[in-house]
Amino acid sequence: MTEYPQRVSDSWSERKRLIRFRRKRERGLRFWQEFKLVPRWLIGTVVVLYLIAIAIAVSVNLNPELNNNEMFPPELRGHPVAQSFALAGIVTAVSLFLATFIFLVAYVNRDAKRRGMNSGLWTFLVIVLCPAYFAIGFIIYFLMRQPLPYNCPQCAATVDARYNFCPNCKCNLHPSCPQCKQEVVESDKYCPYCACDLRATPPAPADPAAPASQGTLGPTKV
Repeated sequence: MTEYPQRVSDSWSERKRLIRFRRKRERGLRFWQEFKLVPRWLIGTVVVLYLIAIAIAVSVNLNPELNNNEMFPPELRGHPVAQSFALAGIVTAVSLFLATFIFLVAYVNRDAKRRGMNSGLWTFLVIVLCPAYFAIGFIIYFLMRQPLPYNCPQCAATVDARYNFCPNCKCNLHPSCPQCKQEVVESDKYCPYCACDLRATPPAPADPAAPASQGTLGPTKV
């Protein structure tokens, strides 16, 4: 029983470390770069469906005999052009909402896959939670998603953010300051926390006795 709180504490510490790691390394992500993850065929399908919806709505609205001799909105009665624009605006607003939801679901699917997470499970989660809790599924995903894999600074091999050492060249991926024990970057000349000269005293290697949750083993699927 005494091991369970320790495991929970280690897991929580690892989660906080990964969140800090993700924020530090993913600051340069741009909206349009991320938007490219959405499949082009899906974007084209949404645009075509939007144009079809506009054409059907305006056509039906301009033929009052198909709509009990009434045109929408009734407040603009006698101004068919204004009524058509008003209806097109409503259709556009609804389409933007639906398109945003569809694109976010597609983004979660592709983004989870490139981060080594269970893309099917996370896609199912955000779809199931949205009808009742609106955007809570997306919020949970963006808070819990794993950091992107990155290149080892020594051999350029792709490594997982949860690894302590590169499996290809054994490079220490999470060096720490020998004085204050805070994590530093390989290119740092001085420790950003205590100003220790890292050139005179090389950063210490990651703790080999760290628990498996610290990433010394392979990544686990979410």
